Amino acid sequence: METTGSATEAELLKRVEDGAETGTAPSATELKKKSCKEVLGFAKLTHWRTAVFFLSLFICLTIVFAFSFIIPCPVRPQYLVTWNRTFSEAATYDFLAIEDASKDKVMDVLFVLKNTEGSQNNTCADAGLPSPCVFVLAVDGTDGETLWERPLDPEFHWAQCGLDKETSRTWDCLLSHSDKLTAVDKFTGDVRWQQPQPPGLHSTVPVLSVPDLDGDKVSDVALVASGNTQTQLVFLSGKTGVQIGSTVVLDYTETANHLLHCTTEGSHYVLLQKDTGLYGLALWRIAANAKAGMEAGLKKDKHWEKNASATSGLVPIYESDSMKQVLRTGEVDNSPNLLLVTGKEVASVDGKNLQIPWRFNTSSVLSEPSFGHFNKDKVLDVVVEEDIGNYTKRVVILDGKSGGVLWEVDLLACPNSPRPAAIHTTNSFSIFVFWGLMPSETNSSVPLTCDRRSYLLYPLYSKVLLEATSFIDHIITFKATLLERGRHAAYIALTGPGTEGAKGTVVLSKRKLKQDVPDSKVLRIGTGGGSESNEDIIEAFKRLRFSDW
Repeated sequence: METTGSATEAELLKRVEDGAETGTAPSATELKKKSCKEVLGFAKLTHWRTAVFFLSLFICLTIVFAFSFIIPCPVRPQYLVTWNRTFSEAATYDFLAIEDASKDKVMDVLFVLKNTEGSQNNTCADAGLPSPCVFVLAVDGTDGETLWERPLDPEFHWAQCGLDKETSRTWDCLLSHSDKLTAVDKFTGDVRWQQPQPPGLHSTVPVLSVPDLDGDKVSDVALVASGNTQTQLVFLSGKTGVQIGSTVVLDYTETANHLLHCTTEGSHYVLLQKDTGLYGLALWRIAANAKAGMEAGLKKDKHWEKNASATSGLVPIYESDSMKQVLRTGEVDNSPNLLLVTGKEVASVDGKNLQIPWRFNTSSVLSEPSFGHFNKDKVLDVVVEEDIGNYTKRVVILDGKSGGVLWEVDLLACPNSPRPAAIHTTNSFSIFVFWGLMPSETNSSVPLTCDRRSYLLYPLYSKVLLEATSFIDHIITFKATLLERGRHAAYIALTGPGTEGAKGTVVLSKRKLKQDVPDSKVLRIGTGGGSESNEDIIEAFKRLRFSDW
């Protein structure tokens, strides 16, 4: 008798063998029943496997079909390698902002013109403004076409963009013109609010973006104005532009420059330059003076406050009688370090504990320092242009950690040369861009009308410079930047009359950084000059891939 209804083939064979030995082998009928069961079971399993296979195939084909025909593939922007916009009988100013104004993830260009008519047939008269008036324009980074333009009252004083980042504000650019302050949406050019300049206050850039002080859940702004006798600060609502509280007198000496510094404990300090050095003043102190109780939501830093003056509240950061500039460098422990430029030296200040990691002695710094990666220690290095006399400058790259000299070269200091710039690459180095003229390229040591040229430095080939031709026109302002995240490095230049605001031909141009590489001249500098051939150097520059910081 069967003890189970699902005997295996091995069991059947065993029973056959046992039966052969005992003389009681299973019958033919029994064997036939077993075989039919096995065949039917295998057939069912095969049908299920076939069904699963075809179902998987159907699902895969459906996904492929959806991605191929139904879901559109993202269209990459089609760049023009170079483009130019020319404006006749116009004036322009030292203002150039790189922002994504068209929401296509490609950076666009914002700048200011003074003209009687815009590029989209908008006139000053149509806007009810005196002619010529001020036009704020946004042009597409891919082809230079105008995205929008906004006419405003003349005269233009200053502008700053990038003020919507990490805030809840609905506008990005703040402009000072005539006797007004105007907040403009970078996406549409619409005016979000317009307010008269605070009485007796003629502020300068940069505008300080501060936390929400009036409780409307929108970050506010602060304006610092310096006069011959005193420095003042006012808070404005980021939502409406209305002044919050009263005007605060910060100091009775002129403040040449100012920044808002955030410590590791989240406390904000306004950095002020005086004739005796650089000082910090807690934002909560200023807010309390502007309006009682307004400091309630602002944090205090115990480390900084223990150094504060009992009378003025000023925190001494760096003593110098010739303070010129204060710049913010890379992040260190969530607190940016500071770079200070005086008449005698360049110094780094730790943004956390106010210690001074290094100093570099210099006679005179010609332009605002810039930052890039010359080595792979992930700390931003500093590019300084030092005046060494006889119309010559030394371009020095200082180590961001130690202040030691990593690289240097002497160039003729041509007039109207932009400050150095740097663009990061995917291999952790930066490409450095600076302007001037190699002394060997000219017979004259007095470059009154210097044929200024641009130079590219790739740290992997530090004994070589790539020399390209330069812009012929007078450069009002210049930027080297990425037009798209992680790609498309380009020059953006605004050229025009030699006097800012003077009428003439204004040209805004974009040029791909690697466009001039094949025709550039390879210059060997220093001892040795490198063992690579010119063709290898050119090819290395052509293969560069760029990245964000």
